[in-house]
Amino acid sequence: MITSNQLAPGSIISVDNKVYRVESCVKVTVAKGVPFIKTKLKNLMSNEVLEKNFKLNQSIQDVTLTERKLEYLYLEGKDYLFLDIGTLEQVMVPKDVIGEKVNYLKEGTDIRAMFYGDSIFSVELPQFLELMVVKADGGEAPSAMSNATKGAILETGARIEVPLFVETGDIIKVDTQTNEYIQRV
Repeated sequence: MITSNQLAPGSIISVDNKVYRVESCVKVTVAKGVPFIKTKLKNLMSNEVLEKNFKLNQSIQDVTLTERKLEYLYLEGKDYLFLDIGTLEQVMVPKDVIGEKVNYLKEGTDIRAMFYGDSIFSVELPQFLELMVVKADGGEAPSAMSNATKGAILETGARIEVPLFVETGDIIKVDTQTNEYIQRV
């Protein structure tokens, strides 16, 4: 247990049996009233953001998330099957937890997952992955611009912009957080 005075951005708390990350918090003092702590909380399951006020020194349940390393195996129905590298147990991760990161999942990719008990709240891909280009658009003839690009589809289904010299079959390094081409490998 912590008190509302100890809240800080990034804290993980439980309110009404839901787990939230504190996005912002500020102490509000009113001329004729009782001061309080005003927070913005992000629900870790639904990504919904809500504003909630707490009394000063109000007890709040803090939550400790555990990080586990998982290896992607394959899509099973609507969920994704991973192998917990530490325990060698299979873990099903719901589609809504993976979200847009599915564009960079391929068999054998290691991810970091945050758990509270047996519930998984988020997954984090490695920042850089090396992926094969399965289709590259023709591109236009180089003009005066030296940084001309064309569209490419990667082996995972992701679509990104690449330089004109990248061809189908090339292995490229991609930044999974910004969806940008880094270099040809």
